[in-house]
Amino acid sequence: MAARVAGLRAGTACDLVWLVEHPPTYTSGTSATPEGMLDPRFPVFAAGRGGQWTYHGPGQRTAYVMLDLTREDRAIPPRDIRAYVHALEGWVITALASLGVTAERREGRIGLWVDRGGGREDKVAAIGVRVTRWVAWHGVAVNLAPDLGHFSGIVPCGISQHGVTSLADLGITADMPALDAALRDAWGKVFGTG
Repeated sequence: MAARVAGLRAGTACDLVWLVEHPPTYTSGTSATPEGMLDPRFPVFAAGRGGQWTYHGPGQRTAYVMLDLTREDRAIPPRDIRAYVHALEGWVITALASLGVTAERREGRIGLWVDRGGGREDKVAAIGVRVTRWVAWHGVAVNLAPDLGHFSGIVPCGISQHGVTSLADLGITADMPALDAALRDAWGKVFGTG
């Protein structure tokens, strides 16, 4: 990822989105505190992205988005990090809507949330980015069908008063190819074709 980002800054590489699935792993962002690591039962990596603690593992689609934020041929304004993060959220919201999931932003909270009723809200997707000389990297993690018990080793994104969910937990039977297709289709709707 660092090599692609360097190529984007140098003008020798193009924008790219990687859709990957990791083995069980905990990653720390630049705001992670020791108190957020409850049980380091999986390998732990300092990711260098924003945010706190995140779990990655089987059944979760991690999308690493490497994007030149200076370009003016996109649906988002150049050099606007807030607009970029908002677009990332919109990308996942649009993709999940096509699979029957209503994911929403929450004021003051990172990630995307679903209303479970009775005042309960759970996170269905995490967001953590880094911007280096106007090139964005890292990205989003969407919970398709991970082992939700694996999140208990951390305080996910520093938020302990809400839970974590997945499409499977919500009763959505989509598989990884369906989620990938939804993400690919939603990309152009949110970011444009540039």
